[in-house]
Amino acid sequence: MQVLLEALGEPEGDAAVRDLIAAFGTRPVETAAYRIGEPAVISRHLRFGSGGEIVLHDDTVTAVILHLTPTPFASRGLDLDVWIPGIGNSATFADFRASFDVSWRFAEGDRYFVLDAAYLRPEFVKYGGRRAGDLQRVAFTVEDPKDTCRPVHDGCPVCRELVARTEDDLFDLDGTIHRLIDGIEAGVLTSRDGPVPLADLLTLHASALLERVESQVTCTACGRVACLTLYRDSSPTFDHLPLDAALRRPHEAIPPVEHWGDAARIAAAREAMRYVDHEPGSWFLVEQHGDLYLDSRYTISSMLDDSCLIRLDDAERRQYHEAGRDSLTDLARRIDSSGPRREGSPFHLRNLRLYPDDGRDYSSEIRAAIADHTWLARQKQAAAQRARTASAAEG
Repeated sequence: MQVLLEALGEPEGDAAVRDLIAAFGTRPVETAAYRIGEPAVISRHLRFGSGGEIVLHDDTVTAVILHLTPTPFASRGLDLDVWIPGIGNSATFADFRASFDVSWRFAEGDRYFVLDAAYLRPEFVKYGGRRAGDLQRVAFTVEDPKDTCRPVHDGCPVCRELVARTEDDLFDLDGTIHRLIDGIEAGVLTSRDGPVPLADLLTLHASALLERVESQVTCTACGRVACLTLYRDSSPTFDHLPLDAALRRPHEAIPPVEHWGDAARIAAAREAMRYVDHEPGSWFLVEQHGDLYLDSRYTISSMLDDSCLIRLDDAERRQYHEAGRDSLTDLARRIDSSGPRREGSPFHLRNLRLYPDDGRDYSSEIRAAIADHTWLARQKQAAAQRARTASAAEG
């Protein structure tokens, strides 16, 4: 393992890297190269028949992966105990924890260890780690896994080519936006609730009201979040990040659309649902054309909940205007206790998510209306999760 750790962070020609290459099998049986993000980083993967893989970003070793199961370039995988004494291919997370008496953290559903010179991430089958045979690979990285994507995802066929470039090899902003839109329409990318919808990115940036504006889309294949960011006083950037890191990105509140949108965009905003108020974890109130809609969370089971969207009737509107938000909290409790999924509930047929008027997509309209508030909530949830993880690691 010492040979491996000494190679991390070193240029390809360094003696420590040459020693690692020799230990893996002298020369790679496969070399893959990818151009990542903007500013562009050249990611090269040197893959060996033994099951070892060296990842270089701009000719510096950023990760080393020990593959333990067969891959297209290695027929059987490495024997892990040769590289990590006392840890075999059938190791569980408990075995790693017993061997490495250091703190561990969470990243993308995995746990990883903080070593003196690197980060060690055992990668198990999904939801695995307790049974012998769950372990698939072990990755050693220079950068903290909570801030960077898995090295094996550099070559994701769905999202590695999202950045468009001109004939002069310069970053093509319009072309990149078109590729993102095409991916969303094809269903291979999903748009996030925040911070800025792709359709508004250029217009909001041109207004110069914000220091930075950013749109995010998520790859359905690898789960990476692509972040396209435009700055008031510098060049655009394009980054791939894990979800938690994307949630922690800086995000300024979007000014009223009247301050930056064109006539069509302002008209669309006036026609759309707009946020009015909310009770965290319980309900959202939105308005459209004078109608008030309550989107209320309710419990299905100890592990599952859902949302019921109703248009307030005359009596409910009157109670809201007389008693304020407390009346909505009371209404949300009644919706929850009625079990609105059941046909016997008085709110079942009123649920516009189940029985929309004229086939409207109320779910999408609600998401758009409350996007900024759900984004901020997710940032708070991510911060709380990091605090819990840190506390667990210290314990």
